[in-house]
Amino acid sequence: MGLSEEAMRALAVTSIDGRYAKKVESLAPIVSEKGLIESRIHVESQWLLYLDEVLAESGPRLSSAVTGVLKDLQAGISLEDALEVKKIEARTNHDVKAVEYFIKQKLQAHGAEDHTLAFIHFACTSEDINNLAYGLMLDRARNEVMIPAIDSILGNLIEKIEAYSDLSMLSRTHGQTASPTTLGKELAVFAHRIYRYRQQLVQLPLEGKMNGAVGNYNAHLVAFAEKDWHALTREFVEARLGLRHNPITTQIENHDSMVDFVSALNRIHTILIGLSRDIWSYISINYFGQKTVAGEVGSSTMPHKVNPIDFENAEGNLGVASGIAEHFAAKLPISRWQRDLSDSTVQRVMGTYLGHSLLGLSSLLKGLKKIHPKVEVITADLEAAAEVLAEPIQTVMRRYGISDAYEKLKAETRGQSVSRDSLVKVIDACQELPEVEKLRLKELTAKAYTGSAKDLAMSVVANLRSGGLG
Repeated sequence: MGLSEEAMRALAVTSIDGRYAKKVESLAPIVSEKGLIESRIHVESQWLLYLDEVLAESGPRLSSAVTGVLKDLQAGISLEDALEVKKIEARTNHDVKAVEYFIKQKLQAHGAEDHTLAFIHFACTSEDINNLAYGLMLDRARNEVMIPAIDSILGNLIEKIEAYSDLSMLSRTHGQTASPTTLGKELAVFAHRIYRYRQQLVQLPLEGKMNGAVGNYNAHLVAFAEKDWHALTREFVEARLGLRHNPITTQIENHDSMVDFVSALNRIHTILIGLSRDIWSYISINYFGQKTVAGEVGSSTMPHKVNPIDFENAEGNLGVASGIAEHFAAKLPISRWQRDLSDSTVQRVMGTYLGHSLLGLSSLLKGLKKIHPKVEVITADLEAAAEVLAEPIQTVMRRYGISDAYEKLKAETRGQSVSRDSLVKVIDACQELPEVEKLRLKELTAKAYTGSAKDLAMSVVANLRSGGLG
């Protein structure tokens, strides 16, 4: 008797396939074992179809029936097909050879002759298939799952930036009160940074190779010396698969573009960890409230609690993903001589990496959708911090040549409880200031002292919208 889906998840070794399986199910068709097998079959099928074109009568000589089967295979496989490949692998103890034999079985069942079957996996090493399969997997995961998740966060931030571009609030440098800003501008800083790496991630080319056992086209040329295999494989990798051709490799593709991919995503993780911590901190000082959800419990013993768990989950999962990415960056570019298999087992963690990344992104978005600024708290905090007006007062005094302006304000404000009256006293005592400037400074409020924060925030919105977001 088979186990239920719930039972399988309860027995899962990793949280990605257990507790959080439903939250990452959009990745499952792409980066699961089935997804990898499907990508390998896609590459093998495309290669056989391509050889039929470029080698003409010397090539596979595909019948219309066989061509139809290959086109069906490259379009996708069923779960039963994937399980059949795994059954073959149990005998061969070789994953890519199992794919080759699976395709052979399929084509034999549709009348393929020995001459045709001989060209399955022609001149290939298993890494020719694997590197291209991983490239296709990453490209699909990026376009179908990861970028849309990042864009959802950017879309939510755009809404908040627009809504709160002029909501004045205290800055805090070193945890202490500092010159005022606006909530929208502070969120815009994160959106601006995320978008920068989002664009890098979108535009980053994923590389692939099809050059044989040690990267020299040895087998290709011994069979068809008259063919320009460098040009042919470039066309195959780029025109047929949509990846960028890497012409100089050992047996394995160098994995440099794969590391570029995870590194760009990792930069986004780091920025989002910072955003998660900042929002968590704002919640802790009551700048943000959180929508409550009926039936949810914040604490097993303290009924009042509404914990910022979404931001905590985001921070934790993005941190796990970043840790895996750092190992990718340290390991994948290194291989002993022309080939060792230490990269293979590491690449198989790609699904776990993307799963934790997606979990982090989803948790952060969930948290962002729940929060709302407590305007009265933010405003009261700002109005109680008269000391932040010492900066504009001493700066205007400097304009009029008062060389000890900083020291005058420091004496009245540093480490002290500051009131508007104490600041007015300094202004009135400054004989060098014109009366019109004294009046302007006396009327200045912390709420109004935000510089170009609103304009800066809205410039980020305009930039993101011009890029098709929001």
